[in-house]
Amino acid sequence: MTDPRRTLPAVHVLLEHDAVRALVKQVPRAAVAEAVRDEIAVARADPARAPATDAEWAAAIAARLAASERATLQPVLNATGVVLHTNLGRAPLAAAAIAAIADVARGFASLEYDLAAGARGSRHVHCAGLLRELTGADDAMVVNNCAAALVLALNTVADGREAIVSRGELVEIGGSFRVPDIMARSGARLVEVGTTNRTHADDYRRACTPRTGAIVSVHRSNFTVDGFVAAVPTRALAELAQAAGVPLLYDFGSGLMLDLAPWGLHGEPTARDAVAAGASLVMMSGDKLLGGPQAGIILGRGDLVDALRRNPLARALRVDKLTLAALQATLRLYREPARAAREIPALAMLTTPVESLRMRAAALLARLAAAGVGARAADTEATVGGGAFPSSRIPSCAIVLDGDARRRERALRHGALPVVGRIADGAVWLDLRGIADADDDRLAQAILEAAA
Repeated sequence: MTDPRRTLPAVHVLLEHDAVRALVKQVPRAAVAEAVRDEIAVARADPARAPATDAEWAAAIAARLAASERATLQPVLNATGVVLHTNLGRAPLAAAAIAAIADVARGFASLEYDLAAGARGSRHVHCAGLLRELTGADDAMVVNNCAAALVLALNTVADGREAIVSRGELVEIGGSFRVPDIMARSGARLVEVGTTNRTHADDYRRACTPRTGAIVSVHRSNFTVDGFVAAVPTRALAELAQAAGVPLLYDFGSGLMLDLAPWGLHGEPTARDAVAAGASLVMMSGDKLLGGPQAGIILGRGDLVDALRRNPLARALRVDKLTLAALQATLRLYREPARAAREIPALAMLTTPVESLRMRAAALLARLAAAGVGARAADTEATVGGGAFPSSRIPSCAIVLDGDARRRERALRHGALPVVGRIADGAVWLDLRGIADADDDRLAQAILEAAA
């Protein structure tokens, strides 16, 4: 029996097909040739999938080219029910932040130039004033993420020395990265005290020696420990560190700037609370509950922040002009808390009343029904995500699609505007908590295209 792979066309033959030659006018010939080779390789691996006609070969090659030309980083609609979804880029930016990015991106900017003095300036000044104003800190600086902030702080104050930390705070964060591993890269030697569930002030006190460079406190923001537990409050830990003559470094992570208790979210300290508790340096994220771009924000004592700025490692961890522009614009919104809650997308999504989501779901269902797409609305629960408020559940509403769940979910992910939802109880659920109301039209269109 003849091996069907012997009948597969050669690369040069396919390149001479009229439909394939037309592709060369749109993209480089080398890219077309690569797509041809890839399609032949697929057919060779599974002859049953090989195109049968010239038109089918051309269509397969064109589809592969289109896929290769599509950006791997592309916008999606977050219908997972996890608002600050790390895999989906965490906090979406406010309109003011997007405008600020566009403004400085289109030309040159005063990134490290002092316009008043007409001399070289520092990028560290651009957000420091607003951070001091909003948090009450003596000084502030910005690096590229919260883990970098912790590494820079430890490297500055405890390189070659000991850093004391509770065993109950040696957490694992996203991507299987662990806080102790990150801390160890700073050059500090970790000294673990206490147990997983209980750590007392005396545990820290007994661990303090002339070799101690810092005490570290890591806010357990992405999990909870209940029952027989004990931990030292930040204020008491700050007093203990002061008595020992070492700085207290407090990684509280979430970047919360606005108390969300009025909306039913309790237990997360704000940045002002963290600073007021007395830590020498406070580290937090910019792209979580703060609602800005990815950044690591450091707040605290002026002398220590100045030492961090002078650390050569700070250059490797610095942020660019686009991040600073977006963060500065976001911070300005917090001068008016009501405006921040309204205009910062992450906060707006977390604080939207569930009744509003139900009304949006009803309107979406009407559009889908008119197009013959079967779906229903269902109450559900969303979560904050981003390692914040781990035990909180937020009432939400979802569109539940009829039909083959796996095929629907895949079609939604592969659409022109991908929609990422979840499969539960044999159906696709599209939670509206993480979708801005301005995107309802785009969500409806994406569902209709996936159904077709």
